[in-house]
Amino acid sequence: MQRVVTPLEYPGTKDLIVVRVRPVDGGFVIDENGEAAFYSGLNGGDVESEAVGRWAEDLSSMSPVQFTEDEKISAVANDEHLIAPYIFRVAEAAQQLHAIATARADRQASDFKDRIKQILQELASAANIELKSDVELPIAGGLKADHVLEIGKPLIIIAATSATRLLEAEVIYMQYRQDNKPGYVLAVAESQSVIGKKQYERAAYYTNKTVIFNQDAFGKLISNEMANVH
Repeated sequence: MQRVVTPLEYPGTKDLIVVRVRPVDGGFVIDENGEAAFYSGLNGGDVESEAVGRWAEDLSSMSPVQFTEDEKISAVANDEHLIAPYIFRVAEAAQQLHAIATARADRQASDFKDRIKQILQELASAANIELKSDVELPIAGGLKADHVLEIGKPLIIIAATSATRLLEAEVIYMQYRQDNKPGYVLAVAESQSVIGKKQYERAAYYTNKTVIFNQDAFGKLISNEMANVH
């Protein structure tokens, strides 16, 4: 058995995701030894929730990775060339499980979120565009957007008050791409210190755009995105 330490982390723990590779008859089993479920439990998550169940069904139907009954995320590679990509598929799924299992439907209000909402309401009203808030998105996992601007391609806005919430934005982005759904995911982080430098830099590759909130610049950014997203 080989253990591979990936560069991906469980959010909020600074623990790197470790994936095992074990030979079996005719191939290799790749899993994370149930650590994603374990860390989710430590952080108050629920891996038996309906949201996790929907995510697991979608995962198994659209990828080689499965979330098994013994709470392990695993894949079987019948070709050595598949080992490396499957390692990262398992690691990414581990992050997704953690994000969905620890997601909270009721998020604590903050001044940061209030300022975002106020700016969006003013812009939407001026442009006569519908703004929806606290929106459950039509993807596996039951994740919510803080706001959605209903334009040609819906502008999905995530107010990232933590590293976990920023990771949820990444999961939303990947689910929309996987399902070929129209949507532009914009993550707005409260500050780099709150979410962590590594997570912020990573999010730039797993969202359409990720920015640090600036009171003066945010309105201009949204106006530009509204003009560019069709």
